[in-house]
Amino acid sequence: MSATGLDVFDKTLQTTNIWLGEIMEHHGPDRKVAWHILNVVLRALRDRLPPEVAAHLGAELPLLVRGAYYDQYRPNHQPDKATRSLDEFLATIADGLKNTRPVNPTEAAKAVFRVLARHVDLGQTKKVRDTLPKEIRALWPDSVGAGG
Repeated sequence: MSATGLDVFDKTLQTTNIWLGEIMEHHGPDRKVAWHILNVVLRALRDRLPPEVAAHLGAELPLLVRGAYYDQYRPNHQPDKATRSLDEFLATIADGLKNTRPVNPTEAAKAVFRVLARHVDLGQTKKVRDTLPKEIRALWPDSVGAGG
């Protein structure tokens, strides 16, 4: 029996819960914290990608996650080179996580990158990863793509 009465909603809830479960494996059993980590890291990532790469990544996300990903997105406002550093990226994540229990921003980024590498199309994750500065790219898991 369908939980919502619409297959598209049931599918996005199921997929989102799988993603949250994988984040919770590394950050504890609090689903709200896992959701917060996923949102904060995805937005920090999105804001460091060219708009066309950000849009292609957004298209690969589960519908529910996609809505959070695009929340407050301003594609015409791209960060300059200085804001693309690892320190700035992690500071953005830390700032976004300040209203939750303490979470290491590096570990939060790694957890979300693992989820993306595992569940998003290999070609798309490669494009995202290759667009990132080298020091941020180093947070991405070695094996990129589904099953990685």
